Amino acid sequence: MFSLKADKKPLCSLWTCVLIIDLLPSGFVRAQSEIKKDPNLNSQETFAASYKGGLVTPPLPKPKFTLTDTSGNLIDFWKTTEGHVTLLFFGYAHCPDECPLQMATIAAALKLIPASVADQIRVVFVTTDPARDTPKILRSWLDRFDKRFIGLTGSQAAVDAAQQVAAIPVAKKVSLNNRDYEVAHASFVIAYTKDNLAHVIYPGGITQKDWAQDLPHLVKENWSNH
Repeated sequence: MFSLKADKKPLCSLWTCVLIIDLLPSGFVRAQSEIKKDPNLNSQETFAASYKGGLVTPPLPKPKFTLTDTSGNLIDFWKTTEGHVTLLFFGYAHCPDECPLQMATIAAALKLIPASVADQIRVVFVTTDPARDTPKILRSWLDRFDKRFIGLTGSQAAVDAAQQVAAIPVAKKVSLNNRDYEVAHASFVIAYTKDNLAHVIYPGGITQKDWAQDLPHLVKENWSNH
C-alpha cells in the first residue's frame, strides 16, 4: 500500500496526471506548506522545512538499471551517477506541459548556482515514450534546456522496468480523438543525494528559485546528521 500525508492533488494536466500518492511504498511525503503550519515540529520536520521539496520517509534507494543514451551507449544509471546529486525524471519529448516545464526550470536554476556546485549534479531524463523519442529526437529536445542533461531510452519493457525499480507508477499511453496519444506519467523529480538515497522529491510547481536554494544544500548534505 502507498500512503501520503499531503493533499492528493494532481501534479500535471488531465492526460499526464499521476497522483503523488502513487509514488511512495510504505512511507509518506509531507509538503513544505504543511510542515510550516505545524506548531509542534520535531527535529526531523524542522529539517524538512528547510527544503522546498517533500521529505520522503523512508528514503528511496537509488535504482539500478541499464538503458541507452542518446549517443547509443549502454548506460549503467547507478555507476554513471555515483558520487553526484542526481535528479531523475521520467517523461517524454512530446509532453505538452510538465516535462518541458520541469526541464526548463531545472536548467534555469543550474545557471543561478556556482559552477562548482552544478558540476556535482546530474540530471537524467528517461523517456516513457521510446517509440517516438528516438535518440536523435530526445537529444535535440534536451539540448533546448541544457546540453549536459542525460537522456536515456530503450525498449518499452526496459523503460517500464526502470520505472518499477525506481518505485514509481509505470507510465501508460492515453489515446486521443485524432488517433494520436499522450502518456500519463509520474510528474515529479526524484533527487538522489551522494548517499544513493532519495530523501526529497519535487512535484510540479517548484520554481527555479526553489531549485537554486535546494541544490547547493543537497550537494553538501550529510543525512547522518539528522
